[in-house]
Amino acid sequence: MFIDAHHHLWDLNAVEYPWLNAKGINRFFGNPAPIQRNYLFEEFRKDSCKNKVGASVHIQVGAKDPWKEARWIQGIADKNPNWPIVQIVFCDLTKPNLEKQIDKFMTLSTVRGVRQIIGRSPDEDLISGTNTLLDNSKFVYGLELLGERKLCFELQLIPELMKKVAYLIKKTPKTNIALCHAGSPHDRSEVGLNYWSNELRRLSEIDNISCKISGLGMFEPNWSSNSVSGIIKTCLKLFGSKRCMFGSNFPVDSLFSNYKELFERIENNIPIKFHQDFFFNTAFNFYSFKKNQFKL
Repeated sequence: MFIDAHHHLWDLNAVEYPWLNAKGINRFFGNPAPIQRNYLFEEFRKDSCKNKVGASVHIQVGAKDPWKEARWIQGIADKNPNWPIVQIVFCDLTKPNLEKQIDKFMTLSTVRGVRQIIGRSPDEDLISGTNTLLDNSKFVYGLELLGERKLCFELQLIPELMKKVAYLIKKTPKTNIALCHAGSPHDRSEVGLNYWSNELRRLSEIDNISCKISGLGMFEPNWSSNSVSGIIKTCLKLFGSKRCMFGSNFPVDSLFSNYKELFERIENNIPIKFHQDFFFNTAFNFYSFKKNQFKL
């Protein structure tokens, strides 16, 4: 059995997602219109199980009410005990009532951590202003609090921010960090990838950071196994198989391929000797899955 360590679900009738309801607005990954519909657990399971995926990590996805989204995911987990699922919720780490928010989320058995996006893409970040999070002195305190609560932080950013982020994360060695989407190498030119790999090295040298190879189509819609080979090899070289894991980023990456194609393009670049770590062990340990949930 494999674990998909990065995917999303949404029910537009159960939870409000402003970006999914906003029609005619392109995002950094392109036109979201094909995925501005319900994407429920049943469809995700059908998409993924053909590739032996049988457990997963749900990542928050911009709900207007993060608590409502978290409860909805908890309900899915409760109704599907044969599919181990844990979740990453949204919480603003700079808010004064952070402790109460975190403790509330921790009443849900599936919660394993928080994602607060720092960077998506250069152009979109200029509009959203998410980069300013790094200049807020309360951000590091929030990261430390997560570590104290044994929760992780999902780090989504672009290479241009890695130097600054590395400096901050070194202050929070007890908080496990999952780097989303291989650090978002948005510039796929030779120069861009060299810059990304050099900056990625800064993060790889911090022991409490693991790397998710996911979201590879968002900056390269026509991606292939060959086109991302260098990205995957660099991640494995810098982090090692015990700190790398698989994520589909579905249904966002369904804009660029079906699940089988996505899985096999990545699988083709992972040496067989690393499969157990990459597709299962790293995520199992990082997200504290329970052994009794699995029939291994």
